[in-house]
Amino acid sequence: MEAAMPGKTLMWIMISSLLITVHVHGVTSQMGHFSRSDYRDQMRRLQEFKASLTGRDSGSFVAPSSVSPAPSPNYSPPTPGRSSPRVYHVTTYGADPTGNRDSTEAVAQAFADAFRGPSEGFLMEGISNLGGAQINLEGGQYLISKPLRFPAAGVGNIMIHGGTLRASDDFPTDGYLIDLSASSSSPNQNEKTKESSSSMSAQLSSSSYNYEYITLKDLMLDANYRGGGISVINSLRTSIDNCYITHFNTDGILVQSGHETYIRNSFLGQHITAGGDHNERNFSGTAINLKGNDNAVTDVVIFSAAVGIMISGPANILSGVHCYNKATGFGGVGIYLRLPGLTQTRIVNSYMDYTGIVAEDPVQLDISNSFFLGDAYIVLKSIKGVANGVNIVNNMFSGYNKGIAIVQLDQSNGGFKEIEQVVVDRNIVRGMNIKGTIGRRTVLGNGSSWNIDFNPVLLFPNLIRHVQYSLSTGASNVFPNHALRNVSDNRVVIESDVAVPASVFVTVDQGVSS
Repeated sequence: MEAAMPGKTLMWIMISSLLITVHVHGVTSQMGHFSRSDYRDQMRRLQEFKASLTGRDSGSFVAPSSVSPAPSPNYSPPTPGRSSPRVYHVTTYGADPTGNRDSTEAVAQAFADAFRGPSEGFLMEGISNLGGAQINLEGGQYLISKPLRFPAAGVGNIMIHGGTLRASDDFPTDGYLIDLSASSSSPNQNEKTKESSSSMSAQLSSSSYNYEYITLKDLMLDANYRGGGISVINSLRTSIDNCYITHFNTDGILVQSGHETYIRNSFLGQHITAGGDHNERNFSGTAINLKGNDNAVTDVVIFSAAVGIMISGPANILSGVHCYNKATGFGGVGIYLRLPGLTQTRIVNSYMDYTGIVAEDPVQLDISNSFFLGDAYIVLKSIKGVANGVNIVNNMFSGYNKGIAIVQLDQSNGGFKEIEQVVVDRNIVRGMNIKGTIGRRTVLGNGSSWNIDFNPVLLFPNLIRHVQYSLSTGASNVFPNHALRNVSDNRVVIESDVAVPASVFVTVDQGVSS
């Protein structure tokens, strides 16, 4: 008892000092602008401090929150849900971060709760703004047996991030681990969830898009050769950032309808390899399948798939893409543009590594400032014989001197008949054959006729639309008349009225109509 007396004495001295301080402060403030609420706040803090000291002395701590503030006529309790953070941690729903147990229902419930969370009005008409809510996978690995979906369409401004999803051995082979489609509620959901989802879906039915501003970030998706990674259906402004998607047997990412899906800083491959895989000829699937318009793929590596990027929608851009998914020699295609007559695609600053580009009836296609390694090349494939507004310039090609042309034509369905504004020029080539729509050659001769064959360098057969030439002779006693006589079969013939020693420089153009 005596040993405790100094501690108690010190405690009461401190309390007395505080009382004196509060009293003096109160008097001073009263003379100024000291309010009643300020006084109550000071007294509340003093009570909390006193309670904490008393608790320490008696051996039983009293939490400061147990001391209630004095009632105030201006006090109102916070609105439920308004002040709580909108972060849905999947482990709080029972998800197993070790990946040993199936976590489908737990993660799906987090999706459902986020869907029903507080909203801040609307984005596009009919798209409820969830205010930046997050579904946090907490760095865990989760076993998933069914596609993860929201209960219904019509929400936006939400992020799913921070972990790994792995398909189970019974995952549906036509499903996607994350499915942003307008699918109805799962039959296993409880009736309350169904009713809530149905009610919200009805309210949001006025939207022409399923979702807006959904962000998928910092995810690893392992499809376990049972389906695909991400499906984005008729959605607007979707962001897929820093994702690693592997072991898909359909599509790593499918984008269908909608527009403005941005895929960036991500890695995709059916098999985890870094090139030189002895099973490369057996690679299948498509890493990115774009069936919509106005999308962008930026700084993405595709390291194994039969097709790196399949595009069947207009007005897309690819930049900084590195494809070594499957070598052309094994039947692989790096980028396949399957939109005959309305390509409207730009491929810039990319790296085609032993795999090339195929474009069907290209219309408004730009391929520039890219690098093609290992005899990789570009194919223009005729469907209805149209090539219009094609720009293939300022690229680098490197090969192994096998006689492979940098740009080739596939006319198995018929030849190209409508060729307008096609420019293939200014490409740097080593170990491959140059092909282009512009040819330049110089010939020397002593006579009255000069024949220049442009077939080795021109892309399209039997097509020369524009010719410029100059004839220079050193003969001092004659001034020859000369003229262009023929351009058929990509051969230029220039004749003079007298035989002279001369050099002839000729430029021809296939892509510009006269």
